[in-house]
Amino acid sequence: MVQPPPHRIVEAVVEWYEANRRDLPWRAEGRTPWGVLVSEVMLQQTPVARVLPAWSAWMDRWPTPRELAAHPPGEAVRQWDRLGYPRRALNLHAAAVAIVQRHGGDVPRAESELRDLPGVGEYTAAAVRAFAFAQRSVVLDTNVRRVLARMLGGVAHPPPSLTVAERERAQGLVPADGSEAARWSVAVMELGALVCTASDPRCAECPAGAWCAWLRADRPAYAGPARRVQRFAGTDRQTRGRLMAVLRASRDPVPLSALEAAWTDDLQRHRALDGLVADGLVEPLPGRMYRLPERAAGPE
Repeated sequence: MVQPPPHRIVEAVVEWYEANRRDLPWRAEGRTPWGVLVSEVMLQQTPVARVLPAWSAWMDRWPTPRELAAHPPGEAVRQWDRLGYPRRALNLHAAAVAIVQRHGGDVPRAESELRDLPGVGEYTAAAVRAFAFAQRSVVLDTNVRRVLARMLGGVAHPPPSLTVAERERAQGLVPADGSEAARWSVAVMELGALVCTASDPRCAECPAGAWCAWLRADRPAYAGPARRVQRFAGTDRQTRGRLMAVLRASRDPVPLSALEAAWTDDLQRHRALDGLVADGLVEPLPGRMYRLPERAAGPE
């Protein structure tokens, strides 16, 4: 397969982005590294439309890691509200504590130091380095992987897990200059979110369509492993959400009877509650009472 010239793809996608980008606060001129980190954690498995009000409320309340670290982790879980996967709130709180204790309250720039923060993996560290500090890094989220799988690989979707080949292919497109690399990363991410979407790609609007191997091959159907569709209704995840909603709504410890009323299946409720306790999201108290975690947090 003949590979397109990387600079032509980068130029076309970045030019498209400048004309079509969404006005998102974590991309604004006055963004802070902490605001970028918060956005990246919130955007894991949650759509932009739901993250926007949650991010604004979070940053209004805790504009710096130090302010969050001074509160108990349960307040982070309460503020998280219904974004889902509330362990991300605990991770953000723990990251804020680590940033204060290890880095004087400033989000670190080095990849190794970012990766040492709770809840920060390869993608999040790369995104913070790119979007907060304009450092050259390979940012590979679901949208970027899909765009590159189609454009350079000629397939409808990337494999379930990130491969070495994907990483090397993406590396070849990232400009050498840090600022240009960051602009490319956000531009190709936006292209995947708005045009090269998973279920209804608008190929006629793609600025890089002339070089897309998948489009040239007449958009062959996906032939890889079955793509998992997550079910929600009736799952333990829904049960956990119901229990957490009861706990978030109360500033006082909640009796087990209130949790029983929220989910009547005893076996599933016990399993979900045990999981929440094990995850550190719920603290059991004497007298069959429960609350959000209140263990001390902040600088030592």
